[in-house]
This record gives sequence, structure tokens and C-alpha cells, in this order.
Amino acid sequence: MPGMDWDKLRIFHAVADAGSLTHAGDALRLSQSAVSRQIRALEESLGTTLFHRHARGLILTEQGELLFEATSMMAKRLDTAAARIRDSEEEVMGELRVTATVGFGSLWLAPRLAKLYDRYPDLKIDLMLEERVLDLPMREADVAIRMKEPSQADLVRKRLLNIRMRLYATTEYLDKAGRPERLEDMRNHRLICQNAHAPQVAAGAELVQMLLAQHMHSKLTVNNYFGVLQSVLNHVGVGVLPDYIIADRPHVERVLPEIESVEVPVFLAYPEELRQSRRVTAFREFIQEEILAYRKIQSGAEAVAEPDPQ
Repeated sequence: MPGMDWDKLRIFHAVADAGSLTHAGDALRLSQSAVSRQIRALEESLGTTLFHRHARGLILTEQGELLFEATSMMAKRLDTAAARIRDSEEEVMGELRVTATVGFGSLWLAPRLAKLYDRYPDLKIDLMLEERVLDLPMREADVAIRMKEPSQADLVRKRLLNIRMRLYATTEYLDKAGRPERLEDMRNHRLICQNAHAPQVAAGAELVQMLLAQHMHSKLTVNNYFGVLQSVLNHVGVGVLPDYIIADRPHVERVLPEIESVEVPVFLAYPEELRQSRRVTAFREFIQEEILAYRKIQSGAEAVAEPDPQ
């Protein structure tokens, strides 16, 4: 029907419910004349009278009763939909778009997600692993895990942990090729690292430059840490890797423990408008629990690697 728009129906419903233009106007925060104008326009567009105007107020005509029945059903359905949306937020279901770097996302986060799904089986996670920083305020993603503090405004940001780039190799490789004792000994080993053009944290790039200055006889460069790790695990050489990768890999040893990058902070960030989202809260709490558990494993591994001098 031409001219029968949502706004007029909403105003009609309020008037029919209140039985008075004045009370409906108060509820809608509109003047009595504005309410009256909208009702007249609706009656004209329908070609009928919706209210009998009496001294004591308004009474619905037969046609008005029909329309009120329809708007009441609409109001009920909208209330139900709103309640379901709120419930779905409570139950932690629906899609959550998470962005992280390729290394952290594939090697630390993805292996831990089974626990999150055990807790919230109806969650749908879209994991976007790339070095490009996605625009959270423009809703390219809901949550980001990044290796530097996000600079965008209107973001909730939380520092999760600090990581360092270190040297690692398998026990099998070191038994065969020997364990370097000084930096110069690295010349006799194959260095595995990210190539200079791959997007990476500055701390990692600086460590690699320092090592390459030793004039390695052989090296393997890869454009992400996943490739570096696979090469290390298959005994190709000594790799430069973030420490979070190694905590649960018993056959990998740290090489030259005194050599490491400066600390790199890892941040969790999400838009201010998602602060109340149950999905985001559930994910944030899960990540914080996993970070605590990881730190315990890591401190245990470091205690074993560096025995008490007594």
C-alpha cells in the first residue's frame, strides 16, 4: 500500500495502545500535532478512518481494530526477535571473525581452538591469518591479535604477553652437526629464517641481520614462520623462531641461549562497541587462560633448560 510506512504504523500502534494522542506523543517524544498529522496521513493512504474521536479520547473503528491486531502481532514478533538476539549473545553462538599473524595464528592459536569449541560448540570462528593489519573500527574483523600495539582509536586493547625471537634446532640435527658454543660457530650451520622482504617484526629482522653478518656458508629463507618451523623440525638447520612455538616441542633445543631478540609485545584488540559482546568476552577470557597455561609450561621448560648452578 502506497504511503503505509513503518514510522506511521509505529505511531498508530502507540496511539491505539494509549487511546490518546497526547499520551502517545509523550511516549514517542513527539508533539500532539505531529502525532495527529501522521495518523491523518495514514488514514488518507488507506482511504479509511481508523479512530472515532470522542471527548474522552480515541476509539478504534472496525478498520482500526484490524490494523491494531496486525501491528500488535508485529510488535510481539519484534520483541521475540530482540529477546533471541540477546539470548544468542548470552549463549555465545554465531560468527566471530579473528585476525592474527600467520605465525601466531597457525602455530599457537589454531592448535588450541578445540578447547574453545568444547566450551562453546555453536561458535563459528572465521580465522583470518595475514600480516596486513585489518581495520577493526571498519569491522574487517571483530578481534585482532597483533605483534604491536594497535594505533587505531576506539579500540579496547590488552597486552597478552611478550615474546622473543630465539635460535632453535632439533636434538637430532645438533647431535649430527654439533652444538654451536659461540656466535662465530654459526658459520658452520645452515641458518633458517624469514627472508628480508617478508613482513615481520623489526626485532626478528634485526636478529637475522646480526646472524647473517657471520657470513653463513648456507641458509634457507622462508616467507613465514610456519615454513621456518617445518624446516627446523625436519633437521634442515638452526632456525630463528618466536619462543611461543617451542614450549610444547620436546625434541627442539635452544641454541646459543644468550642470543635473542628484544621483547615483542603481543596485543589483543577489539572495537569499543563490542565490549559487551558475549562472543568477544568468551574469546578474550579463553585466550587469557591459555596464555597463563602457556606461561607455566614455558617457565617450566626454561627451568629445565637452565639448571640451578648449585
